[in-house]
Amino acid sequence: MFLRPRTLRVLRGVSQQHVRAFGFSSSSGNSPMSPMGNIPMPYIEESSERIVVLNGEVNDYMSASIVSQLLWLESDTPDKPITMYINSPGGSVTSGMAIYDTMTYIKSPVSTVCVGGAASMAAILLAGGEAGKRFSLPHSSIMIHQPLGGTRGQASDIMIYANQIQKTREQSNRIMQYHLNKAKGHEKYSLEEINDLMERDKYLSPEEALELGVIDEILTKRPESEQEKKEKEEKQGGGDAPQTS
Repeated sequence: MFLRPRTLRVLRGVSQQHVRAFGFSSSSGNSPMSPMGNIPMPYIEESSERIVVLNGEVNDYMSASIVSQLLWLESDTPDKPITMYINSPGGSVTSGMAIYDTMTYIKSPVSTVCVGGAASMAAILLAGGEAGKRFSLPHSSIMIHQPLGGTRGQASDIMIYANQIQKTREQSNRIMQYHLNKAKGHEKYSLEEINDLMERDKYLSPEEALELGVIDEILTKRPESEQEKKEKEEKQGGGDAPQTS
């Protein structure tokens, strides 16, 4: 199955590396910025589960791919939920914020699932999923910390950069504070407490992440889909029907 023309317009310019990483392929050239032709889209066109997979470093190409998929899925069925599986060491804050803002911008609720690990910016994306729909598999690892960076040059340039990275830190901390407090149902964490929490690398097991409010549940088996629940209810209802002679 292939993309419709409107979807091709959305995805033009996405790195071929990330096109392939999400199960797609293209025969339209090797350049990362070359126009794409007919691209099979199994995760979008053929998946009723509406799955997006964020796997690897968060960078500009990864962000373009994820944002494009989220926008397309929303335009296809705005009110139907999307599930984002995350296995990432983090990466660029600006690229990650593009994904986060898109998650909160679209009408479709985005559920997040940590598979393997979610560190740094990826942990913020995990925590930023739909309230009550943020999950982790039992042997995943989650790490939170303040933004990292470095520069060189004149003293004035270094001061400008330091001010900017401090603003980025405050922005990230406010996001984490919002989602952690929302998970707890009250203002449990002050901004100062979040600052202390993310001062250094903090590794969390799924149980610790659940206690903190980064996730809402630890999954050991895939939850039943609405269709599976409906079929199960119909089967049980049929089994309880009275016998007639």
